[in-house]
This record gives sequence, structure tokens and C-alpha cells, in this order.
Amino acid sequence: MKRRTFVKKAGLVSAGLALSEIAAVASWQATQNKLPRWKGFNLLDFFSPNPTSASKPTTEEHFMWMRDWGFDFVRIPIAYPYYLTFDRSRNITPAEVYNINEEAVDRIVKLVDMAHKYNMHVSLNLHRAPGYCINAGFHEPYNLWIDSEAQKAFYFHWAMWAKRFKNVSSKKISFDLLNEPSMREDMNDQHSKSSAVPGDIYRKVAKDAAEAIRKEDKDALVIADGNNVGNSIIPEIIDLNIAQSCRGYYPHAISHYKAPWANKDPEHLPEPKWPGQVGDKYLSKAMLEEYYKPWIDLTKKGVGVHCGECGCWNKTPHDVFIAWFTDVLSILSSNNIGFAIWNFIGDFGVLDSGRTDVAYEDWHGHKLDRKFLELMMKY
Repeated sequence: MKRRTFVKKAGLVSAGLALSEIAAVASWQATQNKLPRWKGFNLLDFFSPNPTSASKPTTEEHFMWMRDWGFDFVRIPIAYPYYLTFDRSRNITPAEVYNINEEAVDRIVKLVDMAHKYNMHVSLNLHRAPGYCINAGFHEPYNLWIDSEAQKAFYFHWAMWAKRFKNVSSKKISFDLLNEPSMREDMNDQHSKSSAVPGDIYRKVAKDAAEAIRKEDKDALVIADGNNVGNSIIPEIIDLNIAQSCRGYYPHAISHYKAPWANKDPEHLPEPKWPGQVGDKYLSKAMLEEYYKPWIDLTKKGVGVHCGECGCWNKTPHDVFIAWFTDVLSILSSNNIGFAIWNFIGDFGVLDSGRTDVAYEDWHGHKLDRKFLELMMKY
């Protein structure tokens, strides 16, 4: 081979290698995510505002199963009244929002410690915060979005939790500020219409809460749930070093089929299909890709993203659920976004879901949905 020809070909090969390396880097950059791709479950031990109606406690055995199945994350949604002392025969007062019950707090800390023993990252979440909850069932003394006293109480609670865990690495714990923010017409009405929180208000509340946390622990990892009940990114806080949490419930015609808290007339709904025509919409993976695009774009801007809640209530036909959720997880996974099922044991869970169309496997006295488990393990 002539030297000129060799040099030319060698140069082309080198250029080809360089281009392939650039393409590989570009591909990695397109799918990077500031947060790890954690996957796991929500644990509902402290989900109820009433301690006497709390769900059965999570045990070490449960954590052992999660770990052995390859999961590394738990989100703990907490109703703040759970860890307060006040007269529960009447509505709580603003002053009583500060009455911390240390024994109840210790129970929450114990669950966090247990999770850490099994190498789980723990995301503490105020599912009900002073002045706001997406769920009805407890009368708030004020409104988080418009009342300064509610906001002060909100910051107080987060400062308390940050102080409790100030010596725990952000690799092991994060603080998820508020579950599914929205503006509610009537917080006591389960079916009250919701709309997005005005961006400037969300920014103020999230910024001040993050500052209260980082005053106690400057390296704390703070997460904010998406606006409009978790569905929309929050562009107003991109500069605040706060990660964001999306949801895996879209569309509700699949995930919340016949759920009484999500439908005013749950018994008269079109049969769910995936993919397929449901009511006036054709449901498909393409609509999921459009739904998650803003979240994927957010990761490219350097904002960490995680799907803090996802899954499907137990009335959706199992084959439809699996087909839909396969598409959800494939989109999240291919963009390095982790997920947490709501819940571990129960209606949305991998254990004891109460579905009537599943061939369950006996698992230490529980009913295991093996097909669902294997899908999650795959991703």
C-alpha cells in the first residue's frame, strides 16, 4: 500500500473512531441523570394521620426480600399529624402543629435505620404537610400556598427532620418536600378539582424549605414532587439544586381504573386496553413518550429526576397492567430514571394485591405476583 493511501485510510479510521467515541459520549450525555436509578417501593407505615389506623409495620424480613430481589430504595410518605400530640376528637389548631411526639418520631427513625441496614436509600416524604394534602380525611387549619403560618410550620417540620438525620449521608437519605402539590378547590373534598400551583409560589415554598433543611445539613439531598399533582416539571426551581419527582400513573384510565378516590363514577368506565381505544382516546406507548419527554429533557439540564410513585390499582386487568407498565418502565429505564411502586404490600403491590386474575405464588404466607416482580427486576 502506498504511504499516502495508508495515511489517508489511517486518518479515516482514526476519524471514525473519534466520531464513534463522540457519539458514545453524546449518547451517555443524552441519558445521564444526576440521581441514581434507584428502584423500590413506597412503605405506608406512617401514611395515616391517625396512629391507631396505621398499616401493618414493615419488618426486617420485608427489607431482606427487597434487597434479595435487587431493590435499593424506599420512599416513606408521612402524614405529619402521625407524629404530633393533640386532642384528636376535634380539628387540630395551628399551635398544635408544633407539638412533636418524640416516641412517634422515634418509630419513624427506627424504620429508616432498618432500611439502611439493608442498604436501601430512604426518601422521607411529607405526604400530608401543614396546610396541604392531596387526600381528604383530615381538616387542615390553614392553606400552605397562601398562609404564612402554614409555611412557617412546613419549614419547622423539615428543619426538625434534617436535624435528626444531619449525620446521615445524602447517599442514604433524601428529603421529598411534599407529595403531589396542587391548588385544590376544597381540600376536604376527595374529588375537588386540582390545578397547578403558581410557579412563583411553588418556588418560594420549595426554596425556603430547602434552605431550612440545608441550614441543618448543608449537603442534604432535596427532592420536589412535580407540580399539578406530580405530573408537570417545575421549571421555576431548576436553579435551586433540588431534584424533581415524577409519577408513573399516566394515563389514569389504566392506572386508576375503578379507583373510587380517582373517579366520581367508578362503575361506569370504558374497559382499559393497552394499546387500544379507550373512550375517546387511543392509548399507546407514543403518548407515554410524549408525557415523559419534559422529564427526560430535565435530566439533560442537570436536574436529577426520579419517579417517586408508580403502579396500577388492582381492578385493571392484569395483562393490560403488565403491557402498560412494561412501556412505562422501558421509557424510564432507557433514560436512567428510577422508580418506586405504590406500594410494597397491598392494592398496588407485588404482595397481596387482591387482584382476582393473577396466578399467585405463595411467598412466606403472602400472595406473590411473580410476573409483576419479574417485570420490575428486569428494569
